[in-house]
Amino acid sequence: MEASLTRRLPFKDRHFTCSKIIGRRFACFAQRLSHRRKQSQCDLLNESTGQLPTTCSSAASNNLSWNSRVKMTQQMQSLHLSQSKKHSAPSSPSAAKRLYRNLSEKLKGSHSSFDEAYFRTRTDRLSLRKTSVNFQGNEAMFEAVEQQDMDAVQILLYQYTPEELDLNTPNSEGLTPLDIAIMTNNVPIARILLRTGARESPHFVSLESRAMHLHTLVQEAQERVSELSAQVEHEGFSLDNTEKEKQLKAWEWRYRLYRRMKTGFEHARAPEVPTNACLTVTSSTSLTVSFQEPLSVNAAVVTRYKVEWSMSKDFCPLAGEIIMENLQTLRCIITGLTTGQQYFVQVSAYNMKGWGPAQTTTPACASPSNWKDYDDRAPRHKGQSEVLEGLLHQVRALHQHYSCRETSKLQTTGRKQSVSRSLKHLFHSSNKFVKTLKRGLYIAVIFYYKDNMLVTNEDQIPIVEIDDSHTSSITQDFLWFTKLSCMWEDIRWLRQSVPISMSSSTVLQTRQKMLAATAQLQNLLGTHNLGRVYYEPIKDRHGNILIVTIREVEMLYSFFNGKWMQISKLQSQRKSLSTPEEPTALDILLITIQDILSYHKRSHQRLSPGLYLGYLKLCSSVDQIKVLVTQKLPNILCHVKIRENNNISKEEWEWVQKLSGSESTESVDHTSDCPMQLFFYELQMAVKALLKQINIPLHQARNFRLYTQEVLEMGHNVSFLLLLPASDDVCTAPGQNNPYTPHSGFLNLPLQMFELVHFCSYREKFISLYCRLSAVVELDSLNTQQSLREAISDSEVAAAKQRHQQVLDFIQQIDEVWREMRWIMDALHYARYKQPVSGLSITKLIDPSDEQNLKKINSTSSHIDCLPSPSPSPEMHRRKAMSGERGKRNPRTTRILSLQPCKQSGLIADTTIRRQLANKLEEMPHKSPPLLGNKSEST
Repeated sequence: MEASLTRRLPFKDRHFTCSKIIGRRFACFAQRLSHRRKQSQCDLLNESTGQLPTTCSSAASNNLSWNSRVKMTQQMQSLHLSQSKKHSAPSSPSAAKRLYRNLSEKLKGSHSSFDEAYFRTRTDRLSLRKTSVNFQGNEAMFEAVEQQDMDAVQILLYQYTPEELDLNTPNSEGLTPLDIAIMTNNVPIARILLRTGARESPHFVSLESRAMHLHTLVQEAQERVSELSAQVEHEGFSLDNTEKEKQLKAWEWRYRLYRRMKTGFEHARAPEVPTNACLTVTSSTSLTVSFQEPLSVNAAVVTRYKVEWSMSKDFCPLAGEIIMENLQTLRCIITGLTTGQQYFVQVSAYNMKGWGPAQTTTPACASPSNWKDYDDRAPRHKGQSEVLEGLLHQVRALHQHYSCRETSKLQTTGRKQSVSRSLKHLFHSSNKFVKTLKRGLYIAVIFYYKDNMLVTNEDQIPIVEIDDSHTSSITQDFLWFTKLSCMWEDIRWLRQSVPISMSSSTVLQTRQKMLAATAQLQNLLGTHNLGRVYYEPIKDRHGNILIVTIREVEMLYSFFNGKWMQISKLQSQRKSLSTPEEPTALDILLITIQDILSYHKRSHQRLSPGLYLGYLKLCSSVDQIKVLVTQKLPNILCHVKIRENNNISKEEWEWVQKLSGSESTESVDHTSDCPMQLFFYELQMAVKALLKQINIPLHQARNFRLYTQEVLEMGHNVSFLLLLPASDDVCTAPGQNNPYTPHSGFLNLPLQMFELVHFCSYREKFISLYCRLSAVVELDSLNTQQSLREAISDSEVAAAKQRHQQVLDFIQQIDEVWREMRWIMDALHYARYKQPVSGLSITKLIDPSDEQNLKKINSTSSHIDCLPSPSPSPEMHRRKAMSGERGKRNPRTTRILSLQPCKQSGLIADTTIRRQLANKLEEMPHKSPPLLGNKSEST
């Protein structure tokens, strides 16, 4: 009744009602707990009197030993009823003494403080409470499954973990919740339990043991019902008899449940074969099998699957097998295989009636391989991070060596410089943020959380000045500053390792000022992490340049010298103060703040694992090269997904190489059994989708080709094939017409910034090491050059040359590692190489004439009797002009309807429909009906 009432309620009321039902059930379970404890005492008393129950055991069940229910004597039943009326007594004094004794031993023993002993005792209390919750949740789950209450099962699984519910521990009848669900053929509940990790009872080791156990449960329940029925009829109306009537109803219900379970088991049959079993090559040592559930209507729920593989077609002998009990994903990865060895794979399903027949995968066999096995190529990213770690240790050791030697020299010259700096800072405050921008170079920090943004106490964005005079181009300084975003915590060490000299070069002084401004921001905000640098500085016509760093925080922290404000409120305040004629860099920052935050969020996202087809397109300007990316994912090229499997096997790569070197597509096997046919089809669909995304027609993409030098393994199981444009159009120069105009939603990102955000998403460790090492060594190069210019004596010149040569050696080693990792430059050189034309032409994958046929099909309507209308006659133009002059307030449009013969129109031959349509048109507000079509031709 409660379940039916719950299903009729809305979702929120149903959730509340189910919670109340479960709460009442938990109260009943506490009483049942005390009832079972007292019943166990009665069982022990019956054993002492010699009244032992008959046990159900079988030789086939091995460890299956069930303790049947004990028939209580009349005296024990009356004792049980009298005890059930009493209230539960408190804990025994002996238990309290034991707890006190244990606590005193902990205080006197190895524990060092009372707090530790207290928390140990508190942990014990929590574990006891957790045990009670586990018992109540387990009982509630059993009752919900027995009552087939789907809502209660979902609520319990939502509120508790499978461990807290103790799903896989059999009850006193030897059953788990999953056993009851599958034997009552409750498919929805069984599937929910399977997805959460539920298992069958481990005692059912054979079909005979399960059948015998169900028979015993039904027989005992029937005997118990007969016994209680006789007692109720014999005793008549009494208080004890009322309790027995309740027990009788409960046993009658349980008897029906056991009979239904037995009937479900007897009528079930073994499962059919799994469907859509597919075998794919996922690496040089592994295969992946994916499949779907069997098409079985009358069979029981499948509870596990078995994947077998062998090197022989008849699967004798087996090379291995995997039993899948976790059915959250029907996908199995076979690892530890031999590269190049052919394996046959099959899958079979299991339910309570046993294993079903095996299904061979499609294809039936496969060999673990990778595209690098085609020419025994070494991985691009192997060992690069380790090389950079070694170089970083050497650079740090070199810094410590020279810093100790130059400490005394810095102390002698530090007095004069400190006096000049102190005089300067008397008039120039260095511990406050900038309020207004005056021609200079600045750093702005954006800390945000949802719609809130960190501002200063004056409601300004935290901005610190770097330099009040700068050169027109700061590209190299900006790129060096972006590397600092991977080493914010090393700013102090980096400043200490850079000697301060008034005769330093302009570049070195700018770098020193950047470090000083960064340290000032860190001190003002009270944090080292300033976030990631925006991909370009913001400039205005006043000569201001704003470098922006962005960081998303997990919650609204309290920062020094700052508070939180809504972004919309900050924008409205700035809008009332700014001048729209000549916006400053700060105004531009606030106007584009949403785009900046959107870029920051999306630049951290990664693609899901799989194989993708990317489009390489660049454009060059005066001082940098830019890469075409999408605004949705600026850390990767424009792309479409080819398939879920990121691995390209040796056979697939060999097929690509043969197709790129052949004159025609005759070498392509188009048979349905060929695995290459699926790969060929996937490439076709991906190329068409990518050309459509970047708005390039097929007839303009005749010279496009696939990059066949390598498969780009980005990281995190993401691989790329590249689509390259014609050699002259790979990188568009300034002034050159770009024949390809993509749709909106794209972004031209500077090449260095693209590589930074790309490697930060897919090669985090490598880019962190590279940025640290490159920023330090580049700064050392400027310092050694300055020391070489300032050296006077021969010993100073020799020492400066030696150190400068060491830095140059470091730079050379770093550049070698960087060149090996920069896949985009290798692809660019390959794409711009004209003689001979390299790559796999897409005309071998797609016929450009298909586009013309597709246009013809799309231009023709799907209905034969509705063809395009002819152009309106001059008379209609005259009438339209006259009607427009008479009444401009109520313009009218003329519609021309063309009627064509149709074989399936349902009309009789030589029938005219002029008058019928004219009647319809007379109802329109036009004064004269437009020209209609001619009389329909006979069919």
